[in-house]
Amino acid sequence: MKLKRRYALFDIGKSSKFVDRTLSLSLPSALVFAMLAALKLITPWLAVISYACIIIFNAVLLFPITFELQQLKKYISSLASDDNIANEKMNLSEEETREIVDAVNAMHRFWAQKADNLEAQSISDTAVLDTLPDPIMMIDRSGNILGANLSSRNLFGENITDKNVENLFESNNFIEAVNRVLKKESEAENLIFYIQKPVDQKLYAHIKQLPWQSKGRAVAVISLYNLTKALKIEKMQSDFVANASHELRTPLAIISGFIETLLTSAKDDPDAREKFLKVMKDQAEYMSSLIENLLSLSKIELSQDQRPNQQVNVPEVMNEVKEALTLKAQERHINIRAVTEFAPEEGNIIADRQQVKQIVQNLTDNAIKYGLSNTDITIRAKLVDAIPASKSFNVAEGPAVAIAINNKGPKISPENLARLTERFYRMQEHKDLNIKGTGLGLSIAKQIVIRHRGNLTVSSSGYSGTTFTIYLPKQA
Repeated sequence: MKLKRRYALFDIGKSSKFVDRTLSLSLPSALVFAMLAALKLITPWLAVISYACIIIFNAVLLFPITFELQQLKKYISSLASDDNIANEKMNLSEEETREIVDAVNAMHRFWAQKADNLEAQSISDTAVLDTLPDPIMMIDRSGNILGANLSSRNLFGENITDKNVENLFESNNFIEAVNRVLKKESEAENLIFYIQKPVDQKLYAHIKQLPWQSKGRAVAVISLYNLTKALKIEKMQSDFVANASHELRTPLAIISGFIETLLTSAKDDPDAREKFLKVMKDQAEYMSSLIENLLSLSKIELSQDQRPNQQVNVPEVMNEVKEALTLKAQERHINIRAVTEFAPEEGNIIADRQQVKQIVQNLTDNAIKYGLSNTDITIRAKLVDAIPASKSFNVAEGPAVAIAINNKGPKISPENLARLTERFYRMQEHKDLNIKGTGLGLSIAKQIVIRHRGNLTVSSSGYSGTTFTIYLPKQA
């Protein structure tokens, strides 16, 4: 221990003002002895020896305190830098120094607990904000984004906190509203604006000052709500009402007219009653089919943002459709053939089974309705490496299953081919032949392939007939 203290003496001399303090403390004594020697009250040699003794005495007296102060300094520095140095390793002899160490340790424990609680609260608050579906951002007085939840980062990128709102949004109205809040001209602002990047969206923004009690650099919070989907749903609802009312008006007028006739002039006419009731039955069936198709179309459109997640075996669906429509095909002397160009287990895709069956059944039913009697309808499935691109919507990448439904019938002109998937569109030739239909079947098929990120193509020629091909990705 003594050896350590000797080495520590040199360390203290280099790293502290130990020598200066010792000499400073001995300076008054040096002046006294100098005066005594000058007055010849003591000899110079006695003055020097006495002064040396006082220096040694002061050094011995100051050394333990200085040494322990050095230890205490290193210990506090280690706490500040999070180094783990145990208090037991310090050999402290001075009671005051031990009390200082105890006080420092108590203060360190207190602030360490505070820091842990603050970190836990911060993590909890961040997790809560990340669960919110709408983007939320905090900004400072200059408009710099200090924090953003997961929804904001997904929409605008992970480096959003390195940007200013003026560089992130191109809407002048939005930037002006933010500046009014930052300049305290307004406590809160609400507005609707559009953004084009990363995608075209219509957003509702709420910008509000943070209360004065809040700490930190953040002075305002921006919350955004995407109105695009809500407006889309609203438009679909209005379109549904408009289309339904328009298409139902004619059959309702016919039924009402015949009812009035049956109640008046044809009241006692059995032949007219039988004829009119048949027409009324046909119109009622048309209205029922129309309403069912409209509801089906609206349901599919509402689920466009939901990725299908069912395992579907395409050959199995094809066989079910064949069995369901065989009797109807036989009435027109049409034979349905289901052909797969791959092993059954290779025909599995991730899709919505009900919708896959619906689209195959709708197109096969159309093939029966518009095909020539005494011909074959072929439902053929094969694997393809990629889905053909579409001009109006995005398609999935990677391998897919192509389901082609072919019938033999008159060639469809290019003008009609381009309009087949329009709502309520029906070819004039079919109307002239009095073939029943609502004009919604292919619109439903188009919405189903859009939801599955697939595609629907049509080809028609006088020789090979008309072929509708559905492309569905292997993975949704």
